[in-house]
Amino acid sequence: MEGASQLHGGGFSAEELEFVAEDEMIEIVPNMRMDALNFTSGDFGPFRPQIPAQVPLWLAVALKKRGKCTIRAPEWMSVAKLTQVLEDERNSEKFQSLPFHYVEVSRLLFDHAGEDIPDIYMVKSLIEDIKDVRFHKIGTGLEIISRDRTYALKLKNLSAMEANIVRPFVTRSLEAFYKLSSSEMIQESDNIPSRQPQATANRGPRRPLKDR
Repeated sequence: MEGASQLHGGGFSAEELEFVAEDEMIEIVPNMRMDALNFTSGDFGPFRPQIPAQVPLWLAVALKKRGKCTIRAPEWMSVAKLTQVLEDERNSEKFQSLPFHYVEVSRLLFDHAGEDIPDIYMVKSLIEDIKDVRFHKIGTGLEIISRDRTYALKLKNLSAMEANIVRPFVTRSLEAFYKLSSSEMIQESDNIPSRQPQATANRGPRRPLKDR
């Protein structure tokens, strides 16, 4: 894992982000009866047929692989919600609010529960379009850093994957600008002539004072 992280400029690998995203909670509909499951991360269940339950994504995938449940796609993965997000992304310079792990969660659901996602092909297309629009905004922000002397950059509502891509570049750029500005300030201070006290003009010998 450490080697994979280093290959991504000090950020996280896609596998590491996906591992973290597996702790996101999601709703399943069991088709079996099972007592509660006890894990160090918490207790989940009991499970009853056709009664929805909230579990971590990793557990949902494990039960799905064993044919023990179906997975309900999150509300934000509906065609209506994604269509609205895409429209808002295109019409605004700001990033729209999406789950922090929307990329990883959607990928895991596409891979392991595709048959449980209504209109999956449309959902995939909308998520890809949203990613493209957001990456264009990120590129615009990075151009601002490259062109102007920017000492801070606020990119609100970035996802984990987007922040992971941007963070190394932004950090290196801001550090370079800070060092450059610091060296220029030092150089400018060195070029400012120091103010020396003006020499007193030679007005000739002083007359001695008379004693009173």
